[in-house]
Amino acid sequence: MGNSIKSAQFLLDSRMADAARGDGEALYDLGLCYSTGTEGVEIDLIEAHKWFNLAAIAGLETAKACRTDIAEDMTARDIATAQAAARAWLQQTQRRAA
Repeated sequence: MGNSIKSAQFLLDSRMADAARGDGEALYDLGLCYSTGTEGVEIDLIEAHKWFNLAAIAGLETAKACRTDIAEDMTARDIATAQAAARAWLQQTQRRAA
């Protein structure tokens, strides 16, 4: 059991590192993790929306559809929180790249 948690965390950390480099597929994968609860992650629609939003900005059409789907189950406040988190992520990664 401990190894599966470690490998899930490793996969998540790896996707986070790829996402920080602007990898659209990694951003999308993180959205999937948070929307479905895979890789040992608890379902968190705000986080999922954030990652799908970032993947959509990176040009992934499928991310736009996923973002729309989960938005139907979110409040306007939740969506605003997710959008603010996406903006913060972009600012943070752009600062790191500069």
